[in-house]
Amino acid sequence: MIKSMTGFSSVTREDERAIVSVTIRSVNHRYLDVQLRTPPLLSDAESKLRSLVARRVARGRVEITVSVQSRSAPEFDMEFNDAFGRALSVAIDQARARGLVAGSLTPGDLLRLPQAISIRERQRDDRSDGDDLVGLVGAVLSEALTELDAMRLQEGDLLRIDLDHRRDAVADLVERITAAADEGRRGVEQRLAARVHELRQDLQFDEAAVAQEVVRTAARSDISEEVARFRAHVLHWSALADSPEPCGRKLDFLLQEMNREVNTMGSKTDGVEASHLIVAVKAELEKMREQVQNVE
Repeated sequence: MIKSMTGFSSVTREDERAIVSVTIRSVNHRYLDVQLRTPPLLSDAESKLRSLVARRVARGRVEITVSVQSRSAPEFDMEFNDAFGRALSVAIDQARARGLVAGSLTPGDLLRLPQAISIRERQRDDRSDGDDLVGLVGAVLSEALTELDAMRLQEGDLLRIDLDHRRDAVADLVERITAAADEGRRGVEQRLAARVHELRQDLQFDEAAVAQEVVRTAARSDISEEVARFRAHVLHWSALADSPEPCGRKLDFLLQEMNREVNTMGSKTDGVEASHLIVAVKAELEKMREQVQNVE
């Protein structure tokens, strides 16, 4: 299956406990590289979340950001500083006795004094909260991975259209190379035969032996084996692309083998037309190689 390694998805879901958001970005990478950013309360669940990703993604750099916003209201602990309050009361009474202040101390007065009342947010049991949220986070992550997979499949379809077109093009070029190579081989045989005819006037030699050498020389330019292997690679390409399994690395290796066969053809063939066709095939194979770097 041809599936792109590039994709994006973002999913937000909520229940009575929290609002969970998962954002995923994926780009090309030689192997699977998962970059996971989660709140501290989910630190113990990271391995489980990574395993979930690994079951859905075979290759690529996958950056995942998980955010959790609790829906429960924070709880606070308040404590009155009794020693400070007594000392403040004594000081106020002394000031009142001297006529410096009037009236009594109010709760608002105490709230304006940070030393009088300390207010602290009550610490939650993060581990317990994290355990309760793992199921919700896992469900949201699964949904985000499904959306990511759909986008990667859609881009993969576009990649396949381009790659199939180029595969057909190189297959056609190789068939044209075959015809050009046959013509070039016949030209070699004719030139050798003409040269032998010229030398026949001056030299004595075994014509049968010379004829065999001409045939062997021409046979060294035979590319039928390379063409047969190239055709087999084209068929294998189609099988890999149709398979449900990820095939990016296999297609990359197959392109290396195709390029090797074409290089051998180039070293054996003779003639300007064959040379031009070899250059055209190698250019198309390089474009295919660049595209395959995007395939999972």
